[in-house]
Amino acid sequence: MNVSIVGAYNTKFGSFVKRNRETGEVEDLKSFYALLNEAGAGAIADAGLEPADIDAIWVGSCSPSLFVNQEHVAPLALEIDPKGLLFKPTTRVEGACATSSLAIYNASYAVASGRFKNVLAIGVEKMNLLDTSSMTHALACCSYWPEEGARGMTFPGLFAELGNAYKEQHKLSNETFRQMLAHISASNYSNGIQNPLAHFGPGSLPDKLQLVTAEAILNLPDSGKGSNPMVAAPLRLHDCSLVTDGAAAVVLTSSHNAIAKFEHVVELSGIGHVTERMMLKERLGTLHELRGAKFAVQQACSEAGIQINDLDLAEVHDCFTINQILCVEAMGLSGPGQAGYDFIAGKYNSDSDCPINLSGGLKSKGHPVGATGASMHALLYKQLTGSPIGVAAKGSPELAMSVNIGGSGVTNCVSVLRRIQ
Repeated sequence: MNVSIVGAYNTKFGSFVKRNRETGEVEDLKSFYALLNEAGAGAIADAGLEPADIDAIWVGSCSPSLFVNQEHVAPLALEIDPKGLLFKPTTRVEGACATSSLAIYNASYAVASGRFKNVLAIGVEKMNLLDTSSMTHALACCSYWPEEGARGMTFPGLFAELGNAYKEQHKLSNETFRQMLAHISASNYSNGIQNPLAHFGPGSLPDKLQLVTAEAILNLPDSGKGSNPMVAAPLRLHDCSLVTDGAAAVVLTSSHNAIAKFEHVVELSGIGHVTERMMLKERLGTLHELRGAKFAVQQACSEAGIQINDLDLAEVHDCFTINQILCVEAMGLSGPGQAGYDFIAGKYNSDSDCPINLSGGLKSKGHPVGATGASMHALLYKQLTGSPIGVAAKGSPELAMSVNIGGSGVTNCVSVLRRIQ
């Protein structure tokens, strides 16, 4: 694909609210609008462009109407620079947790068509203005509402179904499976506390408690202060990603233009975009694997002309620790039923040949649902261009992959990113 990233930006991720526990009043410390503008302006500046150089904008935001009472969000991107961006076309896309990967894909198709020269893709979400029950409802709207969300099924519950199916398929004991998941949490915490942009970054709870080993997580009590309670068996609190506010953005142009005019160029060499059936009941018997993600990986690798073992690093969608296992097996880095054992053995640690989630992943960096895909692309761009944020991949990495999943394995977006300049 003749499209490349030439600039990227990731805001700080976190919970940017202040709550009065007595009155319930919530003060917004960094708004949806501020996050969107910061990310967009940052990516344009990182590319060395002026806002007037941008020909079109795609904005990914999963559920702004529920999270911040705002629809029609794409035109808000003009506020990055009202003079330079006035009358430029803007479009919003949505695909649950894969929303901003879709924004990037649609922007890249627009560039590839020749219609536009420089395009900005932004992902943004502000989740923490809502209380827990309202936030849970907003996310449940990304499930099949009539039979899942409306019946009280939450996303921890949906991914617990995948976890139980995986455990049964591969005949794993409760203790072995818990060991696997704890190693994944610890790995992501270890990376995240070295990422200054992460929700659970330096000085955060995992850093203070040193939850950087599986043993430290396994030794947490089941209840009480500082505990690791069961959320939806077999998933516990420390198996779940964070409710996060944040935004990220990239600037895309043709690879030909990029090589001629930009210092740092990372080509979007291959895209896999595959949709699985939404209803969990229609996938019974296959819930132990991400069929759609597996197919998307094959598409992306085929277009890029690579083998999976060519990768130097990857960012994968660990909305829950079980999904990190499923993503790595869908990629083919580990065989069926083997990813958990490979994480225990340290195969994907920060100093490995193909480290996973050097950013800290959704578990530690955070998961502002509409911004997650753009964040994966932005931080991989930084890794590949020699300006890593947080833990750096060893050597001089050239090839990376992002695996971004929307819903319960439904919208599967896989990108192969290659440094070409």
